[in-house]
Amino acid sequence: MSHAFRIGYGEDIHRLGPNRKLILAGVEIPYELGLIGHSDADVVFHAVSDALLGALALGDIGKYFPPNDPRYEGYDSSLILKECYAMVQEKGYRLGNLDVALLCEKPHLSRYSLAMRQNLASLLSSPIEDIGLQLMTNEGLDAVGEGKAIRATAILLLERTQK
Repeated sequence: MSHAFRIGYGEDIHRLGPNRKLILAGVEIPYELGLIGHSDADVVFHAVSDALLGALALGDIGKYFPPNDPRYEGYDSSLILKECYAMVQEKGYRLGNLDVALLCEKPHLSRYSLAMRQNLASLLSSPIEDIGLQLMTNEGLDAVGEGKAIRATAILLLERTQK
């Protein structure tokens, strides 16, 4: 890979359901519903992981963490993010900056924003000033707007560290 910069985009959505913890960017949010998925279903970490992999044309997280593999049942998504970022670093890149949009009708998440950004900054060895997070609703539209799902999108810039 010879490019000085690479841009990545990732997106994830999971349905909300009972008897699950709601974990977003590694923060457990008190709520009666949680995200349904094979792992802990952290849509933020999944979207960022896919953006990291996509920036370097390495595929998506399903390639490395198959949803039908019992090893990843209930898996902590911070470990997925760590492994994806390690792949990026092995290819000679580091995070320049990250911007995440988190779409969620309920619960309100503003009080958790700083903790989510801190978790992302820590896992990506990056200053918090390089981690953007917008918390949005979906204005009552589609599954997210109806409170049936939560979606995250991520866009990031990778910078070459090696020649």
